[in-house]
Amino acid sequence: MMGKAAAVLLTLLLISVLGTKGKALPRSAVELRCQCIGTYSKFIHPKFIQNVNLTPSGPHCKNVEVIATLTDGREVCLEPTALWVKRIIKEILDKANAKPETVS
Repeated sequence: MMGKAAAVLLTLLLISVLGTKGKALPRSAVELRCQCIGTYSKFIHPKFIQNVNLTPSGPHCKNVEVIATLTDGREVCLEPTALWVKRIIKEILDKANAKPETVS
């Protein structure tokens, strides 16, 4: 009987671990740790990406973190070394640099 309970517990634990791949942890006011507990490297079409937050490495986390907010509201940690992610970041930076400066 104890073997069945252990198997059920192990199954639930494995399901919860599989469900965390590529997800971002909730943000608090002051973050002193990495936001991403895993990264997603499969291609996501840019039309499904609403916003991208790039966090450089620093004392809070040794990893560069790329967190995309999807159009359905989910936040996904993207693999910063994936070619398609690098291209999206480059396009965002190019657009930001191409905006004309306003003089007040």
